[in-house]
Amino acid sequence: MAKYRMVRTNFWTNPVVSEEMSPEDKYFYLYLLTNPNTTQIGIYQITKKQMAFDLGYSIESVHALMERFIHHHLLIRYNPETRELAIKNWGKDNLHACGKPVIDCIVSELKEVEDHSLIQYVAESIQKQEIRSLFESFCEQEERSVDKGEREQDENDTYKIQYEEMDGSFTSRHTIRGQKEKENKKEKKNNNKKFLTHIVRTTLR
Repeated sequence: MAKYRMVRTNFWTNPVVSEEMSPEDKYFYLYLLTNPNTTQIGIYQITKKQMAFDLGYSIESVHALMERFIHHHLLIRYNPETRELAIKNWGKDNLHACGKPVIDCIVSELKEVEDHSLIQYVAESIQKQEIRSLFESFCEQEERSVDKGEREQDENDTYKIQYEEMDGSFTSRHTIRGQKEKENKKEKKNNNKKFLTHIVRTTLR
């Protein structure tokens, strides 16, 4: 698809942008919406180092801006492990058309997302139901995968516990049997010793 991003003119009249954002915030937000890493789904990989290079800021400045947009403006989420960034209102502003080329592009990009919680985060602002359902289907797949993994782990744990109980019971029975045999041999030996002592004494008389 053509590599361009839409910025609506009401960007400048949005109360959050016009009243709460500093000029630096506005510049940073426009960058998040239009930089070369952006995708059709509003979730993309980018490093703070790349942002700092593109914007001409220090990494510390980028980190401070990220914190503001995550915790104060509540407009983005960022996974530092996967380096994935999600824009909250992307779906409301960009995901309206749902022709086959658009759907194919969305599906292809959703498959690349590692942190599926970001898919749900963006899905919440998508107004077109067909596209929203598509996003949610990927979240459901992840949930089923997690549930399956948990069930398999539970089954493995149950098997392990049962095996350990059986093994412990067998070991216990084996130990008790061995101990009794040892005691019987000792008792038999003592009886033989007593018998021999009795024979000797009888003979001496």
